Parts: sequence; structure tokens; C-alpha cells
Amino acid sequence: MTERIGILGGGIGGLACALALARRGIVAEVFERAPEIGDVGAGVQISPNGAAVLRALDLGPAFEAAGVESRAVVVRDGLVDRDLIRMPLSGGAFRMLHRADLIAILADAARAAGVEIRTNHAAREALADGRPCLRFEDGTEETFDMLVGADGIHSVLRPALGNREVAFFTGQVAWRALVPGDAPAEARVETGPGRHLVHYPVRPGVVNLVAVEERTDWAEEGWHIPGDPDALRAAFAGFARPVRALLDRVEGVHLWGLFRHPVAARWQDGASALLGDAAHPTLPFLAQGANLALEDAWCLAAALAAPDRMAGLARYEAARKPRVGRAIAAAEANARNYHLDGPRRRAAHMALRLAGRVAPGAMLRRYDWLYGCDVTQP
Repeated sequence: MTERIGILGGGIGGLACALALARRGIVAEVFERAPEIGDVGAGVQISPNGAAVLRALDLGPAFEAAGVESRAVVVRDGLVDRDLIRMPLSGGAFRMLHRADLIAILADAARAAGVEIRTNHAAREALADGRPCLRFEDGTEETFDMLVGADGIHSVLRPALGNREVAFFTGQVAWRALVPGDAPAEARVETGPGRHLVHYPVRPGVVNLVAVEERTDWAEEGWHIPGDPDALRAAFAGFARPVRALLDRVEGVHLWGLFRHPVAARWQDGASALLGDAAHPTLPFLAQGANLALEDAWCLAAALAAPDRMAGLARYEAARKPRVGRAIAAAEANARNYHLDGPRRRAAHMALRLAGRVAPGAMLRRYDWLYGCDVTQP
């Protein structure tokens, strides 16, 4: 009898895992709560570690044709419209694209490889005791030999594996928006006291922006909560004219509170396993959420295809935990550095300008451990 593998979540990690399994001759089913795999989300940045997985999945040409090649990361003083440091990128492995375009590439390839994507399947509960089972909102149930939870920060499989840690509000909220306009082929970080804004092109004539503000009040967690464009503009009213002009083009925006979730204590039990945000929700200060999900997907598929699956899953969890923990810590450090005020801000900006004149690539080399890792290589 053919083994049944279910993947809960039709996002980047879930689709990549299904495709990686299919490339190994293992067919899985993907269950997605949305009515269709459609044009949702905003921008993502794919760095070389994520690009390596896409190329190993035979998606190199499609990936390279999508979005915009990023030529630099520029950290700026958003209050006075001045570059602090420009860190050049090379090799074509950094790309900025709309999340929906990456999802479409993965979904098309997965379907072509024989993966069934079952939309309109919202899971209400997962059971991981014995053969894993999903219970859906419509009252139906599905049972599997192996279940993968790629269902994000509100994962139903994560607590079923015994992870019941409580997330806490970081004191930061974020807005996401897509605005019309052309922009340089680079990611720009506009820093200011207690807030910062990142913007970059994702399609011809479309710019993605993510704006983060420190707050004491709580905001609900989730990507799709409608926000007020005027409140966004008011929060960044002290920034220089180019930033304000960009925000003047915002017609619709989504607001979400940033919560810190611990890395899951338990990722797998031999018959169920987590990947991506279901295992390690990542704050958006290092642009690694999609990249770490791609890495997880590749490594988990290799574990599921191993002759000794139990040992493979144990190796997957043991190898991934330290790496994602380090990435999460680096993202949190970025958030603090972007929001400095007073003398610390002036000192940090002076150091960045000096580094930009003397060794502009040195800042990025601090992340060689992250970008230079290729999980597809033995």
C-alpha cells in the first residue's frame, strides 16, 4: 500500500517540500486553507542560501526570470535622506520579488511533478498521537502516514507535538504595502529613532515597503489586518521628503504586531514534522523567513527520503535548530541597531560611514555563515 504524506500549508515552505519530495520520487498532498493559490502577500528577498535550494529544485531559470536582481543593500539616515553605507551584491543570487510570483513558480512545478494541491482546506486541529490526523473546519478528517506542518505562525501541528510556548509582543508593529513607482534595483533601509522603513522593487513599476514602529500598545498578530495609510504617514512624518513621497502613494496597507515566538522545543516525532514559521517564526529584520523555509523544505525532504526515516528526522531537527536560532538572533540585533537614538545613533552612523568608505563589503561578510550555506550540498 502506498504511503500517504500530507503537507499542511501551500506557502513557500510547504510547496518547496512537496516539490523536493517529488524530485525524489515521493508524492505528497498539499492542503491549503485559501480558496486558491493566488496573488496574495507582498515582497520577499531571496538570498544565495535560498536561491541554492530553488536551483537544486530545477527552478533556476524561472527564479532568475522573476522579480528584480538586487545590486546592493543600502542603509540610510531616513531623517536627512543620506546614505550611511552601500553594500554591493554580486553573483545574481540576491533577488527581490513578489511572494505570489515565487508561489506560482513553486506551485506550477509541484503540479507538473504530480503533487495534488487541495485548496479550501482550513485545518482546525491536528492530532499527532499515533498516525497523524487533520480535522478540517468543514468537519472532515484526513489521516496520514507522515504529516508535515508548514502552516505558519498559527500552526495547528506545532501544539500537537507538545509545543505550547507563549509568544510575547516585541513592542513593535509593522506595516506592509505595495505602491506604484520605479525604484533602484536595491534594498534600502531608512533608519530613524524608534522606527525604520525598508523598500525595494518587486515587479516593474511596483515597490514593496515594510515600515516598523516601536509601540507600547498591543497589535494583533497576522499579516492581513487592514491598517490606516494616514496613521502610517503620521508615524514617519519626521522622515525626509523622499520617504514621505513614497508613503504618499500608499492607498492600502496591512498592519501587524510583531511577536517573538521561541523556536519550537520539538520539531518532529517520527510521523509528524514542522518546517518554516511553524517551527521558528522569524522577525522581518534580516529578510530570511522565506530563505529559511526553503532550507527547511530541502532538508526535511531529504530526511523523509532517508532509508532510516526516524534517524533522518532526528538529524533534520538537530541540524536546523542551531542555524535558525542564530539567524533569529541576528535579525533581532538588526532591529535594535536600526532604531537607535541620541549619541548612540550618531556614533553608529559615523561608524557606518567610515566602513562604507574603507570596506563596504565587510558588513555583509559578517553574514557569510548565512548566505554562504548551501544545504543542497552533502
